[in-house]
Amino acid sequence: MDSSPPYSLERRRIRANFERAVDSYDAVAVLQREVADRMLEQFEYVPLKPERILDVGAGTGYCTRRLESRFGKSSIIALDLAEGMLRKAQRQKRLFSKQRYLCADTAQLPLADQSVDLIFSNFTLQWCSDLQSVLNEFRRVLRPGGLLTFSTLGRDTLKELRQSWRAVDDQVHVNHFLDLQEIGDRMVQSGFAETVTSVDRFQLSYPDVMSLMRDLKGLGATNVNQGRRRGLMGRSVLRQLEQAYHPFLDSSGQFPAAWEVVYGHGWAADEG
Repeated sequence: MDSSPPYSLERRRIRANFERAVDSYDAVAVLQREVADRMLEQFEYVPLKPERILDVGAGTGYCTRRLESRFGKSSIIALDLAEGMLRKAQRQKRLFSKQRYLCADTAQLPLADQSVDLIFSNFTLQWCSDLQSVLNEFRRVLRPGGLLTFSTLGRDTLKELRQSWRAVDDQVHVNHFLDLQEIGDRMVQSGFAETVTSVDRFQLSYPDVMSLMRDLKGLGATNVNQGRRRGLMGRSVLRQLEQAYHPFLDSSGQFPAAWEVVYGHGWAADEG
């Protein structure tokens, strides 16, 4: 009998989902690129000259390429759990690029202590079961005076889908996400200084539930919890889900999906 908690994320399935999503990811990652662009804008106001940058959860390399354009003299490491994503990123890099690629788990970074000046992570930390351990790793590899900046998903993400599933069965269908206060507290506990957290809220709309599910699958963002429903979803289940979703329909009859994006920003304190 499996005694794992229902919201326990399976790393093997996370990797497999993103491997399958290599060819579909870029076509559906509209919100991910929008959030990345907002994060990158901050560097217009933060005077940084990082020698080495770590892009955590680099995926197909959108952020890595943008970081390289802004910090042309920096060495950039693109890290991802899915090797296929990194291979696609490598195919899209520019000539004479300084990008390097590292297939590794975020919770166990194969990097030396104090070896990175900037850690950038977009839409990745929600896939980490133990956020505290990951933040501790970030703090370990950051040099004194280094910066961590990231985006992740907050508690209200996909709230309509979560509540609609509750009317169908008692299985886990949507991942559990932390709220802004919890994330900020964990940054402080990991030793980051001058921490700042903030939230953006987005809403995407779909003509039906299956369109939403296809987008999530295309992103590699399907359910990977121990307590997930097993087996294929039949037509009767889909009809129940759509019926339960109806109270959330917008004025044009579209199916809305809320995305709460939490940003975190913190410095590795200079020990001297």
